[in-house]
Amino acid sequence: MTTVTSPLAGRAIGLAAVPDPVFSGAMVGPGTAIDPEREPSEAVAPVDGVIVSLHPHAFVVVDGEGHGVLTHLGIDTVQLNGEGFELLVNKGDTVTRGQGIVRWNPAAVEEAGKSPVCPVVALEATADSLSDVIEVGDVKAGDSLFGWQ
Repeated sequence: MTTVTSPLAGRAIGLAAVPDPVFSGAMVGPGTAIDPEREPSEAVAPVDGVIVSLHPHAFVVVDGEGHGVLTHLGIDTVQLNGEGFELLVNKGDTVTRGQGIVRWNPAAVEEAGKSPVCPVVALEATADSLSDVIEVGDVKAGDSLFGWQ
C-alpha cells in the first residue's frame, strides 16, 4: 500500500469540488484536491519516487510500486506559460516525499484569473483501489491524503 501525502498546505475539498470537469469527473483518475493557502510556497513530492513528467503547473511522481501521482497546481494554469512557477528538480530525478518540486504563489495564480485549486490524482487507478481519501478539513504538506492498494 502506498500512502499519498499532501503536496501543499491548505484545505482538502475533494475532486468533485474542482472547477474543471476533467478533474471533478475523475476522468484523469481518483484522488482529492487541495485549496492551497494563498502564500508563496513549494509544492512537495507526495510519494518517494521518480519525476516522470514535469511542467511548471503540474508534475507526476511514480513510486517503487509503479503508482503515478499527479499534482496539478491550479486549474488552467498551463495558460500562464510557466509565469510565477519555478522548477526545483528535473524530469528523471529521484525525489523523496516532502522534497520541494515547484515553487509557486497561489495568490498570484488567483490574481491572474485562474483557480489555485490543486487536484492530487492517482493515475491509472480505480476509486475502489483508494482508501481513507481526505476530502474535507485543513491539511499541512506531508499529511496523508489517501492510501493506494
